[in-house]
Amino acid sequence: MTGFEKLARQLENAQKALEDIGGKLGSVTFDPNDPGSIEAAIKAMEAMIDERVGSAASNPIIAPLVTGMKEQYRKAILERAATARLKKVDE
Repeated sequence: MTGFEKLARQLENAQKALEDIGGKLGSVTFDPNDPGSIEAAIKAMEAMIDERVGSAASNPIIAPLVTGMKEQYRKAILERAATARLKKVDE
């Protein structure tokens, strides 16, 4: 197999994975006052992403995108938890 054929296969695989990731992944709920609940929500979100991406996670084009996506969602969950805690304190 030539380098071009390998790259073409990786690109095709990446395109399919990106299509699979598109749209709503799912939702998670958590108790903003319970670190274990927040961590469980992060793990559940990561599992949803892994399930959507499937075997394409090892694709060198997709892998960095998946890592970035997980980090982005992780930060969003942590920010939502912090906001909820601050809102409760203000009430």
